[in-house]
Amino acid sequence: MAAPREHGSPEDDYTAAPFVPGGGAGLDELRAAAARCRGCPLHRDTTQTVFGEGAPGARILILGEQPGDQEDRRGEPFVGPAGKVLDRALEEAGIDPAQSYVTNAVKHFKFEYASAGRGKGGDSSGTKSKRRIHKAPSLREMTACGPWLAAEIALVEPELIVVLGATAGKALLGSSFRVTKQRGVLMEQDVHGRTERLLATIHPSAVLRADDREAVRRGLVEDLRVAAGALGTS
Repeated sequence: MAAPREHGSPEDDYTAAPFVPGGGAGLDELRAAAARCRGCPLHRDTTQTVFGEGAPGARILILGEQPGDQEDRRGEPFVGPAGKVLDRALEEAGIDPAQSYVTNAVKHFKFEYASAGRGKGGDSSGTKSKRRIHKAPSLREMTACGPWLAAEIALVEPELIVVLGATAGKALLGSSFRVTKQRGVLMEQDVHGRTERLLATIHPSAVLRADDREAVRRGLVEDLRVAAGALGTS
């Protein structure tokens, strides 16, 4: 059972702002501070904070939704199956993954435990397995994590932000964002007080869920080729 919150704790306000260091802190300092973030309740049940990875001078910032099960266990973004799809797509599009900064809108893994028979035609007893499955973060949780993302963008100063999926887009651009309408198109938007160039596409996990994985994967690659063209790498 989760421990009760203390009255007046930062979790009550749902914001990471009190935990984000100022005064010229670099990415290493941000990462260390994020490990102690208690800005919303998501930290309680996870293994650890999963902060962004990459160089401060990366030309492209790639923004996902939240860590998955493997990312939560290892403490690194995009190291699970979706990360492998992303790396392959980036390489095919002409973008070096090593020259990118990758992060998520939400830094803790939000999940629920699967029922024992789920997806296997098993019983409907409602008993829980130990398998953790992704659960989409709420707008309140995305907003709480916003100060970390704002600090990352300010330090990296990317030439282009690639937004992966609807949740990441809503975290950055607001609830009206629709990846189906805005994918594959270069945009300029105000993001945390800065004008940023953006390109939205599907999250690589959508490839893994698709019936025709290859067709969906090719669509992801084509979107990323637009990004590569904008950077002059294709």
